[in-house]
Amino acid sequence: MNNKISINLKLFFTFFKIGLFSFGGGAAMIPLIREEAVNRHEWASDDDIVDIVSLSESTPGPIAVNAATFLGKRVSGFWGAFCATLGVILPSFLIIYLIANVLRQFEEVEVVRFAFTGIRAGVLALIVRALLIMFSNVEKGSFSYILMGAAFLCVSFFHCNVLLVILLSALTGIVASWKTKKTDKHQIPDEGRKR
Repeated sequence: MNNKISINLKLFFTFFKIGLFSFGGGAAMIPLIREEAVNRHEWASDDDIVDIVSLSESTPGPIAVNAATFLGKRVSGFWGAFCATLGVILPSFLIIYLIANVLRQFEEVEVVRFAFTGIRAGVLALIVRALLIMFSNVEKGSFSYILMGAAFLCVSFFHCNVLLVILLSALTGIVASWKTKKTDKHQIPDEGRKR
């Protein structure tokens, strides 16, 4: 029982730290989540992180909260999910609560504007790093590149609904994998050909 409590507390404080030091939303948190979950605590593998991020993007809600919930559930069940989710939400809630009333007074201060410009640049770097990590861990092929390019064009240039693009991409991937499995079943193994 104590071991379970210890793991849940570790999940809470790990995700509290991620929530406290991440700027720019869920995508910027992915490298931190990966570092903590894969390298530091060994709760998941790189492939697991890719799956968790894919699920988190495909389900309603912020990606960081969904990723925390999925990872917490995987590590320690319901209470793990609860502690990880609470940990990742709490810093943002507390910070926004504290500065909500005074933010307008500091909006025009030059130092604050420069600080936010620097934070945006850092967030962009974190998002690009997350993209590169995920790209290196997924299966690649002409189908994947075409789907990725089509999704990018639809969202960036034709202003399609992001949720619709995610849904259609998921359905396309399911159909493609189903057809691949069906084709593989009908192929004769090499050993059978030799005989």
